[in-house]
Amino acid sequence: MCGITGLFAFNEIGRMQAIHLQRANDKITHRGPNASGIFNSHFVHLGHRRLSIIDLSEGANQPMNDISDRYSIVFNGEIYNFLDIKKQLSVKGVKFVTSSDTEVLLYAYIHYGKKCVELFNGFFAFAIYDNQEDSLFIARDRMGIKPLLYAVDEDKIVFASEMSALLEFGIDKQVDPTSIYQLLQLTYIPTPNSIFKGIKKLPQGHCMFIKNKKIDITPYYSLKEATSTPLTISYDAAKKQLVELLDQSIHDRMIADVPLGAFLSGGIDSSAIVALASRHTNQLQTFSIGYKNEPLFDETHYAELVAKKYKTHHTAFQLTPDDFYQHLFEMLDNYGEPFADASAIAVNILCKETKKNVTVALSGDGADEMFAGYNKHYGEWKSRQGGLLPSLVKTLTPLLKKLPQSRNSSLGNKIRQAVKFGDGLSLTPEERYWFQCCWRDTNSTDQILNSSFKESVNSTEFLNRKNAITAAIDGKGINDVLYADLNGLLVNDMLHKVDSMSMLNSLEVRVPFLDHRVVEFAMRLPTSYKINENMKKRVLQDAFKPLLPEELYKRPKHGFEVPLMNGYKTVLRPWINELLNKDFVIEQGVFNVEYTEALKQLIFNSSNYDQNQVWSILTLQHWWKKYKPMINQ
Repeated sequence: MCGITGLFAFNEIGRMQAIHLQRANDKITHRGPNASGIFNSHFVHLGHRRLSIIDLSEGANQPMNDISDRYSIVFNGEIYNFLDIKKQLSVKGVKFVTSSDTEVLLYAYIHYGKKCVELFNGFFAFAIYDNQEDSLFIARDRMGIKPLLYAVDEDKIVFASEMSALLEFGIDKQVDPTSIYQLLQLTYIPTPNSIFKGIKKLPQGHCMFIKNKKIDITPYYSLKEATSTPLTISYDAAKKQLVELLDQSIHDRMIADVPLGAFLSGGIDSSAIVALASRHTNQLQTFSIGYKNEPLFDETHYAELVAKKYKTHHTAFQLTPDDFYQHLFEMLDNYGEPFADASAIAVNILCKETKKNVTVALSGDGADEMFAGYNKHYGEWKSRQGGLLPSLVKTLTPLLKKLPQSRNSSLGNKIRQAVKFGDGLSLTPEERYWFQCCWRDTNSTDQILNSSFKESVNSTEFLNRKNAITAAIDGKGINDVLYADLNGLLVNDMLHKVDSMSMLNSLEVRVPFLDHRVVEFAMRLPTSYKINENMKKRVLQDAFKPLLPEELYKRPKHGFEVPLMNGYKTVLRPWINELLNKDFVIEQGVFNVEYTEALKQLIFNSSNYDQNQVWSILTLQHWWKKYKPMINQ
């Protein structure tokens, strides 16, 4: 696990930007504090920061060259099946000088070319330069676990693991109004776009080949194509095979030359990971996070039940509001583009505390998106089933809208969910999916924006981006929604959150559910195996029922929420006043100043608002003050 950056100049003007490579590399020190390296050719320059996980010797440092010095690699990630590939290459006569997966990856490219990515089981973003051919090959893993951003102009292409490194190459900080429009609705900016017009994200399962100033970006993996044939398998056999596949995935992900642990939230997903990981070690360390004096959000009791059952060395971090406020700005300052999932605050603290004990942690991310674990999945399933409940909720929705809605109370949250369910019933499946994705609808977004900024949003481009997100939705079963979540929500929100917060703290997080073999198996299962009238994540829950404490099956599912409202009114009040300052808002030219003035009063004097909607505005404002971007309206 590391950080990479680099430049491929097309001419001498582009080559001059290589003077910024060291500074760009230093920007991602947190991703790799153990070693730093630079490779310089005439037109190609590569940088690497190393977090040592496998083969801790200096010989495994990067950039790494092959024995002939023709090829050079920078690599961020892990290849879990590298020992199998190493055996294949050894038969071909390759003599390895390290025990690292980096060297295996490099020689796999030398021997198999671009198709080498099809061999890899792992997560990665890497670049390999062929000095003889003067070409650069870049690839990102199938599921998009590791990030890769890039920018192109007539003089060069630059790439990096993080935005902050990329900006060191002097890229114009021209904001993309359409991306801001997406951010305010979704809380993130979906791949392949970014907050800046000139910077893109390489999509998951894609590779890039650069030669003779030509840049060719192509997909090498399609989950839809890989799962086009449904499985014909009994429910009991599916449960058994799921456990076997996940167990193999966890076994593969426990290889490390440093201490390894696991996140344990007390939910089914992370508990299943811990149950299986305990088969492979009797010294597993587990970590959970809870909220002191916030019983609605605290789940550490359930985590402790699992830890006790499997005799793990368990640590629970009980957080107070002060903990959130102390770590908030460190997290926000790390974002190269605004990102408004407030649960990242808790993930940051969890990663920081976990890093004090281990360097690698297993996580349960991905299961909800594959097995229909969210409340919105159940709501969509019910919408498609029809019947009495949808009809009743649709009739009662106008009345329910008059009642208090809040994520901060159990009753208020149920009312909020019922209202959203009712509002979605009159929409097409595509529009309903988009409605469920958004924290703020289009009309509400239009109302909060400055009129000139709103006009700068490219409505055709926004529609194209929206259609790309809903393209998988066909209104059948529920797998179409899960495909859309895997390609959108998971990559751009969940995985981005975990990668950015773990790497901020120099912690590697591995996600066993996202082994492509597990994902492909899950996405070939019938809808009925995943969700029915009584249960979400049905096959996953039933598969692990014999292995987990019974109490885990008698509790409601909570999101990884962060209680912020009290802080808005007290310790964070000066910060909010600064971000929503009238003169700043007018100068910035994004928001309707009447709205931001009213918003301040709402935040300070009420609790009847969606804290996530407010958070999306605050994160954008904080980012804006730091980066001082430009708007070309």
